[in-house]
This record gives sequence, C-alpha cells and structure tokens, in this order.
Amino acid sequence: MIYGYVRVSTQDQNVESQKNLISRYCVDHKLMVNEWMEVEMSSRNSTKARRIDELLDKLQPQDTIIVSELSRLGRSIKETLNTIETLIHEKHARLIFIKQALDMNPLNKNSLANKVLITVFSMIAELERDFISERTKAGLDARKEKGIKLGKPKGTLQTSMYDLDKEKILHLHNLGVPLKKIIQTHIGYGKYYSLKEYIDKRFVQKNE
Repeated sequence: MIYGYVRVSTQDQNVESQKNLISRYCVDHKLMVNEWMEVEMSSRNSTKARRIDELLDKLQPQDTIIVSELSRLGRSIKETLNTIETLIHEKHARLIFIKQALDMNPLNKNSLANKVLITVFSMIAELERDFISERTKAGLDARKEKGIKLGKPKGTLQTSMYDLDKEKILHLHNLGVPLKKIIQTHIGYGKYYSLKEYIDKRFVQKNE
C-alpha cells in the first residue's frame, strides 16, 4: 500500500501542488499512490488532527508513505524525527521525502540515510535528557537559595485509586471485615497488599 501524505497550513498554499509533485515522482519511479491523505491546517494542531495518528493506525509493514518534504510531517524537528522513527522502526514502513531526496526503507540495512537518522535520533534524545537534567538542577538550586525546602511536606500522602471509597474502606475495616472481602465484595477492585498499605498509612496519620 502506498500513501501520499499532503498537508497545507495557509490559504495561500494548495494541496494540488504537493499532489502533483508526488504524482510526478511516482511516474518517474514506477509507483502508484493507493490512498491520499490530505490535511488543510496548521502544523500547530495535534497529530490526531493532522491525521498522523490515523496514518499510523492504517500502516502495515512494508507500506510506503510519500511526502513532498520534511516540514509537512511535523511542527518541529523533534516531533518530525520522532514520527519518522515510529514510521520506520515501529511500523516498518518505507518513507520517501521528495525535496530532500530521502528514501528511507527499513529493509535496506545499509542505507546511509537510515544510519544518519539513527545517529541524529540518539543525539537528540541524549541532548534532551541533558537539557531536562540541567533545567531541573538549576530550578532546585534556585529554590534552595531562596530557602525553600524541597520535597513534599512530612506526612503528605499521595493520591490513590482507593480515595474515592476511602470512607467505605475505613468503615468496613473498623468493623473487622477482611481486606480480601472488602476488595471482592464491597469495592470490586484492588489488591490485598496495596489496600493494606493504604489503610496502614491512613490510620498511622490519623492516630498521630
């Protein structure tokens, strides 16, 4: 299956120009588009609105997606590369960008383009981790300098799936109803040890 993906973001742009470019490419390379996916909206919209999610759902291994250029696929370099990685490495689909002369085929293990992109993916992922780490460290240091204590206040309890039935659970527990029976008969969800921990923490805090 060959998909032609076309997206325009302004009234001045025309889907036909991209379709013509893709069609000429197909003629030159003896290919034929089986289904067109046309989107007329800004790249700022979600991947669902831009039909990227729909395309991913439809794809089968060895399908082909032809796009006029890289910028049509994402709203940022990071998002575009992530989408490319999903298409090639998870969906095992062939991806062609006409203007960049990129033909990325997962079956071609010796493709220079594939090797370059794998390197780029790794670098971006590493840089992103470094940036997040640096921003987090800088933020924590700034809070320390202001005398702000880090971490949750002592005794703070995290939200739990049992919170909605908290009063019922504690009431039944006070009546001596076994935890397994509370789970199986009265609330219908949860596990013994997680419920026991939930009750222990609430009773300890209450008694203190």
